[in-house]
Amino acid sequence: MPNTAYHAPGRCPVCGGAMELTRLNCAGCGTEMTGKFALCRFCALEEKHLRFIETFLRCRGSIKEAERTLGVSYPTVRGMLEAALAALGLGVPPPPDRSEVLERLESGEIDVETAINFIKEGQTNGK
Repeated sequence: MPNTAYHAPGRCPVCGGAMELTRLNCAGCGTEMTGKFALCRFCALEEKHLRFIETFLRCRGSIKEAERTLGVSYPTVRGMLEAALAALGLGVPPPPDRSEVLERLESGEIDVETAINFIKEGQTNGK
């Protein structure tokens, strides 16, 4: 059997819960450690997101270049980017609803212009 390293799944294939790393070993000397180890946020990504991020970085962040490299449309690249960001927990939060905007304005947390922009943005997003 070849000594192949596989991508560790971030989610349990049975229940969908988060997997955790509990054992490490050194390929050189055979030292082993057990315990609870934190994974980097990229380690928990699905392979498709990792491949996209690698391609996107090779394209120096250019969506147009990623479009050409992947042979897909601009909206598809945007969708892949949004999916990868969401998988990393970096998705764009929705704009606050009208009552939250008014509360923030009343408390002085935001100014009138910002409140107007939030409300307009919410209206264009169907809120």
